[in-house]
Amino acid sequence: MRKTLPAVALSTAALTIGLAGPASAELYGIDDPRDTGHGSDILAVQVRYAKPTLHVTTYHENLRRDPATGSSETIFIDTDRSNRGPEYVFSAGLYEGTDYVLRETEGFARDTWGDPVENGDYILRIRYRADQARVRISSAALGTPDAVRLAVRASGTRTDGTSHGLVDWLGQRRSFTPWIARG
Repeated sequence: MRKTLPAVALSTAALTIGLAGPASAELYGIDDPRDTGHGSDILAVQVRYAKPTLHVTTYHENLRRDPATGSSETIFIDTDRSNRGPEYVFSAGLYEGTDYVLRETEGFARDTWGDPVENGDYILRIRYRADQARVRISSAALGTPDAVRLAVRASGTRTDGTSHGLVDWLGQRRSFTPWIARG
């Protein structure tokens, strides 16, 4: 385990405590227990929704560049309080040479994922030494909502090719963060 993880966990825990007030804060952070022994396991997530960009940083343990890890991340984004479930899904591999895409969606199931979003920008940066994946999505790509909430999932593959038990959700399966207002 890298020495930087306790510092990340402490700073994220402090951020979470600092945001114990209304869920409409423009910055939100949460720790997640170590659920899997895989490098894709989510340890913490930090979300900042500031004009004009949504910033999501996920913290992991032992992210690796090797495609054999099969590490991936999926961020479900809910932008409409009146419509149950996510309207957008950002999916990405967490290994070197991978690709990523932001799509419209009608739910969590892959068969509800629609076409890639064409308006607005989004980018993924992976910092392997820091075990971080940083996603930035322009507000325009999401239809410029006043607030968002996220459900985050990460998964991986064992060296034998199996992946059973290597799926980690932030919190409970398909659960969302509180609503985060655009600042």
